[in-house]
Amino acid sequence: MAERRVNVGWAEGLHARPASIFVRAATASGVPVTIAKSDGNPVNAASMLAVLGLGAQGGEEIVLASDADEAEAALDRLAKLVAEGLEELPETV
Repeated sequence: MAERRVNVGWAEGLHARPASIFVRAATASGVPVTIAKSDGNPVNAASMLAVLGLGAQGGEEIVLASDADEAEAALDRLAKLVAEGLEELPETV
């Protein structure tokens, strides 16, 4: 299983708008991805309610994971999005 550990780059954490940006990006990746706090249970990264339920704060470490064939590239892009607090999914890493 591929995994990326990254600190949340949005000051407000994964709440409201940043969570929406992340969920859209996770869905657009085309691979099943989970997200978890470093000490928590993984949830579906494509579920807005699940991502909001994490309560991930700015600067807090999260874990992105997937066992899909194209997981490495998808996780790289999602990790960059989260770490840098970007407004949209980066096309390239």
